[in-house]
Amino acid sequence: MKNRQNSYLKTSSIGLFLLLSIIGTSCSKKFTFSESVIVPAAQGSVKFKKDKNDNYAVNLVVHNLSEPGRLVESRNTYVVWTNTDNKGVKNLGQLKNASGLFSKNLKSELKTTTPFKPTGFFITAENQADISIPRGQVVLTTR
Repeated sequence: MKNRQNSYLKTSSIGLFLLLSIIGTSCSKKFTFSESVIVPAAQGSVKFKKDKNDNYAVNLVVHNLSEPGRLVESRNTYVVWTNTDNKGVKNLGQLKNASGLFSKNLKSELKTTTPFKPTGFFITAENQADISIPRGQVVLTTR
């Protein structure tokens, strides 16, 4: 009898663990940026998930993205945008380059939250970050 109970508890525990693992990973979504003709070495991705306040936590990382001033159409900054279901395109903020000892690796990132559900992301090269519509050249876009 004890063996059956122990076996049942082990099976139940494994099932519960698998269910929680599936639920945990299904809440987070990931987009990968497509290859860019403008900055061909750049690679990156965006992860986002709904938080406890019904906002979306966004974590974007891009590697090998050259400085915006080195583009053919020189700009001052990169701006991250999201497409949404019913609220159009929204500015998520300025893409910051990593600084410090290893800053030569051209790593850029943005961590932010938005009340709008993202359906895709893109990055533009702009002269200023605080704009409401994209004006500059699109350098990266998610698939």
